[in-house]
Amino acid sequence: MLKSTSRHQQQQTMVSLVKSSTHKPHLLQIQAHLTRSCLLQNPKFSLLFLSSLCSSRDLRYARLFFSQIKNPSSSQYNTLIRAYSSSNSPKEAFFLYREMRQKGLKPDPISFSFVIKSCVKFRSVFCCLQVHGRIIRDGFLSDCLLLTTLMEFYSSFASREDACKVFDEMSQKDTVAWNVLISCYLRNGRTRDVLMLFDNMKNEGVCEPDDVTCLLVTQACANLGALEFGEKVHRYIKERGYGTARNLSNSLISMYSRCGCLDKAYDVFKGIGEKNVISWSAMISGLAMNGFGRDAILAFEEMRKTGVIPDEQTFTGLLSACSHCGLVDEGMEFLNQMSKEFGIMPNVHHYGCVVDLLGRAGLLEQAYRVIISMKVKPDATIWRTLLGACRIHGHFTLGERVIEHLIELKAQEAGDYVLLLNIYSSTGSWEKVSELRKFLKDKGIQTTPGCSSIELKGIVHEFIVDDVSHPQKHEIYNKLDEINKQLKIAGYVAETTSELHDLGAEEKANALSYHSEKLALAFGVLVTRPGTTLRVTKNLRICIDCHNFAKFLSGVYNRQLIIRDRTRFHHFRDGHCSCNDYW
Repeated sequence: MLKSTSRHQQQQTMVSLVKSSTHKPHLLQIQAHLTRSCLLQNPKFSLLFLSSLCSSRDLRYARLFFSQIKNPSSSQYNTLIRAYSSSNSPKEAFFLYREMRQKGLKPDPISFSFVIKSCVKFRSVFCCLQVHGRIIRDGFLSDCLLLTTLMEFYSSFASREDACKVFDEMSQKDTVAWNVLISCYLRNGRTRDVLMLFDNMKNEGVCEPDDVTCLLVTQACANLGALEFGEKVHRYIKERGYGTARNLSNSLISMYSRCGCLDKAYDVFKGIGEKNVISWSAMISGLAMNGFGRDAILAFEEMRKTGVIPDEQTFTGLLSACSHCGLVDEGMEFLNQMSKEFGIMPNVHHYGCVVDLLGRAGLLEQAYRVIISMKVKPDATIWRTLLGACRIHGHFTLGERVIEHLIELKAQEAGDYVLLLNIYSSTGSWEKVSELRKFLKDKGIQTTPGCSSIELKGIVHEFIVDDVSHPQKHEIYNKLDEINKQLKIAGYVAETTSELHDLGAEEKANALSYHSEKLALAFGVLVTRPGTTLRVTKNLRICIDCHNFAKFLSGVYNRQLIIRDRTRFHHFRDGHCSCNDYW
């Protein structure tokens, strides 16, 4: 066919053949023709054929063909670098980039962009620093897309400062760059700064937040329990017409649920036209974390009626619902149902919910046996779940065994030893408390300070124990003293087992008086109108004394309180807690 046409027509036919061929036998025939017709060294045909080879994912063949090109161009290098950057051999992309420079070819923004992506895949900070230096020397700091890729690299290695520096170097910042920076802050746990960045982005007016921005900021609001700010983001979503995006709606359900606003979460859920498994799972998890276990099970049954097939996350929410409401039989039934009826093998998160469920019910030995018999390797989190149950039920012998397992995993943290200290102190084993304290001191193990945050008028206020950094500290401490007096009249007595030092009863009560969540609640009572719901988020588990304090405060001051700690939600109203007890 090729012989019977003119040279121009032959070349056009060859171009069409190269573009349409994907099977190796066809490609080999085309390469043979390119070689015979002396077109192999023609940049147009060699680049086109190399692109086809890279598209076929046969990089070994592509590399072999590339080696036959006498003087590869930058475009040919870029084609192969791009292919390797998304392959299982990303280091080859960096080696090609280095070879390209050694041959005197100047990399362009495309080269740099894919080399950086390859550095992310094989996790080499050193290689990326070299690339960054070359970007600066070659004068590409005005390329916004390239600098955004650099930000993504630094963000993926939790280097917030470096990502910020690259962001500041940008002459023009687009929405993608802002989103990468926001994502970096979110990944680094700087959730308060995420809210600030959202406001800055809106106020600058150069580029507006898009649906991705809203998704990230909604997640930050969920982590902080920042309801007011979350509502502001929701209004923005509606104004910009993003309300029909299902992923945003799912994120809003999660945010409202984690802020304790189930009615608003349900309103968003109802507004979703076609609910997928993520939508249903988000609603089931929201009901679970807010203590509505039976309703979560009913939602699951309704989901099945609509024909939506549950996934792993659905069962995590269901088992969590059973855990929070003490539904032991139902929880064990769901665990069995996962594999038998739906073919979903329980993962470590599912077993973690079951261990939590049994631990709350006081079935500690059974929970231990579940962990030992798991088909998946137990992680540190599941052992810590059992350790928390040992603390509540004062089972220090099992607690010591759990610590040994954490040591075997090399995953023990200061908080684990604090839980063990709690167990010893609650049982009056002060000799063991002293021994463990000495061990912590000798090993230089530092405990994480408790931190509680409360959002008011879109601003997040943070407190630690005995905090004196807040500008209204004097008013806050006076208000807390006043609250303590009122609660004592109502019958509140400090739960001194929460204090880990061997002190007298009065000294222990004084030591417990200024925990971070108490300061946050006192601040909330100080600056809000009577009857306003207060929402507090804590990084650690709330102690028994602060739990009782909040319960009395809700009755005496006629306040609804929602405290979310690292394990669950505690809803207080009229002197009662939705979880019925400390669990």
